[in-house]
Amino acid sequence: MASFDTTSKKQVETNPQDFVHLCFKFGLENITVLEVITPEQPTVEMHQADTLIKVLYEGTEALVHFEFQTADSYDPEMSLRMAGYIIRAIEVYRLPVYSNVLYLGPDAGRNDPGKFTQNLENHNISIEYQVFRLSEIDGQTILDLKLAGLVPFTPLMKHPSDIDAEQWLRRCVQIADSIDVPNKPEYLGSLTVLGNLIYDSQTILDIISEETMQHPPIVEYVAPQAHERGRQKGIQQGRQQGIQQGRQQGIQQGAQETTREIILETLALRGQTEDAQTLRPALEKIDDLQRLKQLFQVAMQVETLEEFTQALNENSE
Repeated sequence: MASFDTTSKKQVETNPQDFVHLCFKFGLENITVLEVITPEQPTVEMHQADTLIKVLYEGTEALVHFEFQTADSYDPEMSLRMAGYIIRAIEVYRLPVYSNVLYLGPDAGRNDPGKFTQNLENHNISIEYQVFRLSEIDGQTILDLKLAGLVPFTPLMKHPSDIDAEQWLRRCVQIADSIDVPNKPEYLGSLTVLGNLIYDSQTILDIISEETMQHPPIVEYVAPQAHERGRQKGIQQGRQQGIQQGRQQGIQQGAQETTREIILETLALRGQTEDAQTLRPALEKIDDLQRLKQLFQVAMQVETLEEFTQALNENSE
């Protein structure tokens, strides 16, 4: 699904050093990230989800290549696709390539050999690449390191044996909440989109809502202005209904604003951020938290903003 590809690529563009960390098994003493090369710069015939990171490794420029896969590839098989990507990248950029495929789905990539081979007399070919399966990566190590680019993927990683899946998801959200990033709703939205591969979207949103309201001021990082509006509404009502009830109202308003922001960030993955923001006025008219949560599930499933707009209008009738 395009949303998983877009979300994965966004994390690389924002935190390329963390993926270089992964490629080199967290040994970065002699590696410097120079830039992320996007498909438009310069053009190379590669899959939209492909990401190339130019690095300086032991004094020599090289490329770190990541291909993201939610499921297995059969036509063509992944080894042939990767061989094509690697050769084209070498041809275009004239640099050595450290190539990797990262499988998001829990059952994906189990039969990927990590190499393409052709065994013909005097015409042997062998091209190797690294295979990473998120379900086999120790998620607790990533959380302990607080690698911002990889934390949104941790719900899909192997969790400690002494906790269940829902407890693991909660721990992932707690760490994501503690990381200082410029756009927290987009960050939590990325964790939500990726986590939806194995978790129910309602469960993810409920945990995000609970965990981001554990400390005052409530969700101050998600939407400071929106939260302040909700808090002020709660205070005004508190003058009439009592301080405690006003505080609860403020919490409710904060939860609503949190959900609206994550809906908008999730929709932005389907198109331009500016287009998604045009839906803000309609979302701000909705005060029913359960309805907002339902709309969030719709946002997770649609492929276009038009589909979501239609669902939003239907719910408004």
